[in-house]
Amino acid sequence: MDTNSAEGKVKEVAGKVQSAVGDALGDTSAQVAGRARELSGKAQQLCANTTSLVRDTTAENPFATLAVVALAGFVMGALWSRGGRDYD
Repeated sequence: MDTNSAEGKVKEVAGKVQSAVGDALGDTSAQVAGRARELSGKAQQLCANTTSLVRDTTAENPFATLAVVALAGFVMGALWSRGGRDYD
């Protein structure tokens, strides 16, 4: 398991606990902070999983990755070159 994914899981669990304590005590700020921490942990796990997926895909198919990046660069360049024109 990746370090970022593990940290995200810890944040998620800590957020759930904090939210549950806030629910039990009726403390709205603790509930909101707990849910925010929980969502932050989930987002960190998602980012770690996406990074791992991109790393694995790039290692398995370097030429396909290069083609996708080149196409994305071409599209961005075409959009950027059209951005300054006045279409009246």
